[in-house]
Amino acid sequence: MTRRNISEEEARGALEKGARNVSDEDVTKVVKKAEEIEGKFRTKGPLKRFIDDVKLMISLVKDYANGNYRSIPYWTIAAVVAALIYVINPVDLIPDFIPVIGFVDDAAVVSVCLLLVEQDLVKYREWKAKQ
Repeated sequence: MTRRNISEEEARGALEKGARNVSDEDVTKVVKKAEEIEGKFRTKGPLKRFIDDVKLMISLVKDYANGNYRSIPYWTIAAVVAALIYVINPVDLIPDFIPVIGFVDDAAVVSVCLLLVEQDLVKYREWKAKQ
């Protein structure tokens, strides 16, 4: 039987594990795969509601990678990168090849990430608006 949901604890665990292992190459990977990541959020499934947040997250990673915005804890960058890489990883807690249900865990991980980095994203959004 296929799992239909993921607990917040499981999502947080996946995010924290991913964030601990983020490298500079992972930051570059998110920048290079930005269109693919955004594409996953343009679907009609559980990820669609996060499209604006994900665009902001990708913009943050790009500005960080380019050295334009560094006024942010590295853990925040690592969490955002880990969440975005989790989304493009087809084999995760619930494999993405399972229609609709396969994206429930992706949505949970992104949701937990947004909760954890909310204040830093607000600061980044304010900085970005001034640019």
